[in-house]
Amino acid sequence: MAGRSAAEYRIEDLAHASGATVRTIRAYQDRGLLPTPERRGRANVYRDTHLARLGQIADLLDRGYTLASIKELLEAWDTGRGLGGVLGLVAEVHGPWTDEQADRITRAELNARFGGSPDDEAVTEAVDLGVLERIPGRDDEFLVPSPQELAVAVELYAAGVPLSAISGHLRELRGQVEQIASRFLEFTTEHVFARYLGHRPPADSDAAEAAAMVRRLRPLAQQTVDAELARAMRTFATLHLRHHLDADTPFTPEAEMPATRQVDLPRETIRSVQRLVGPANVSAFVTAAAEREVQSRTLDALASSGDNVTHIEQNG
Repeated sequence: MAGRSAAEYRIEDLAHASGATVRTIRAYQDRGLLPTPERRGRANVYRDTHLARLGQIADLLDRGYTLASIKELLEAWDTGRGLGGVLGLVAEVHGPWTDEQADRITRAELNARFGGSPDDEAVTEAVDLGVLERIPGRDDEFLVPSPQELAVAVELYAAGVPLSAISGHLRELRGQVEQIASRFLEFTTEHVFARYLGHRPPADSDAAEAAAMVRRLRPLAQQTVDAELARAMRTFATLHLRHHLDADTPFTPEAEMPATRQVDLPRETIRSVQRLVGPANVSAFVTAAAEREVQSRTLDALASSGDNVTHIEQNG
């Protein structure tokens, strides 16, 4: 930038300031993601607007957006439709969904918490699960995204649970929790966010309102799961205790439920399911579909009751 204002950049200077390569900047220009630079003699001159735009593109790419969707957002901004609300919504959704702060742990501390002996296989499994994250250039230190999750693993290990069982349980639990999260998002999108997301990209004001709604609804999912987990744990812990105190009573949680009965399905429904999943998988498919419907209706009822509580508190 020698001899020029700090607000003017040659393409090499812009690449250095933004962290992008010259080739990337030119590719963005060709795709219409960057404003046309000023032509001065045989050189292009870029300004702070180009640097800011490169920062926006990099941020959205880091959050998983494609160049095509980023172009739509930026075109909306360039035509005066606004981008601040959309970027605010993006930041709100991608922001932390918990108050928990990440921590760091050394390999020596990790070994000490899990029996004192190095276990490379267990560490690799923990990194694969995201319980630990490697820190570039630091082979002896890890980032711990959720210290609470690691603390649970430490307590379970101290209680005698093998590390392989802990990681296997976490994988199973994660799949079930992801189903709950997916259903909650489907529910809130259908009943709450659909009105904000009618246009693509959404209007600036709609995006800003949606971001505010995310902040309001964010704790509801955890509160619902906490309440239902507490209820289920109390129910099944009682059954387990009853079983172990009375040796003559087998542990059959299903006995506490209504007796099962045969349900006849229309032949055409059975044929459709067979074509979809094959004859051998009909029973499993129907069972999974029924369980999903039960979970769906339970979450709908819980969220509906949560809306009533919010309404009462606001009027109060």
